[in-house]
Amino acid sequence: MKKGFWDWFEEVSPDVLCLQETKAQPENLNDDILQPKGYHAVWNSAERKGYSGVVTFSKKKPKSVALGMGIEKFDMEGRVIRTEHQGFDLLNVYFPNGTSGSERLQYKMDFYDAFLGYCESLRKQGKKLVITGDVNTAHKAIDLKNPKANEKNSGFLPQERAWVDKLLAHGYVDTLRLFCPQPDQYTWWTYRANARSRNIGWRIDYFIVTEDLVKQVKDAFIKPEVMGSDHCPIGLDILSA
Repeated sequence: MKKGFWDWFEEVSPDVLCLQETKAQPENLNDDILQPKGYHAVWNSAERKGYSGVVTFSKKKPKSVALGMGIEKFDMEGRVIRTEHQGFDLLNVYFPNGTSGSERLQYKMDFYDAFLGYCESLRKQGKKLVITGDVNTAHKAIDLKNPKANEKNSGFLPQERAWVDKLLAHGYVDTLRLFCPQPDQYTWWTYRANARSRNIGWRIDYFIVTEDLVKQVKDAFIKPEVMGSDHCPIGLDILSA
């Protein structure tokens, strides 16, 4: 399935598509990319060119849109888009990576805590939430091929995994595990050592919903056969209210 991205997008024709790490400045894109035919697009780019960034494409124009969390040190990296849809708010998030040193690991943990606080403030407003994106952490040993070898590596550190525990304890649900309890379900593979063909991967991309949406979730899935990136697409089938 080595199709071009736009061929794949047209064939799948999702109601909503969320991309992370776009690394794009909208002023440098042509109209066909900025606003694909049949879709409304919301871009949030980092101040630093060629870095981070997210975009949400939706067939129906969102009821409202918000960029970032209202915290400058995080919002400058273009990591969060919130779009309001019928029955829920969708958060498209590119969580920081903590592999480049202790300073960025602390930034990642601070982002995690700020994001949970942001979500809880939305819930207090009566919002039901769907969260998707690259969380950059494998939650449990089942979520990566070599857990013992990675216990001291960012992406599987105890404090990172503990935050996912904390998130779920606050009434959020990892949707894939509602349907797929088995191991070897990965969403990212290093380009090294033929890791993808050998399925030596990590599950670091998620669809997470608040508990009040679980009954509306009809399926959650991973599409490892779709090539073109070191990540593969993940999906959620959810009924609107």
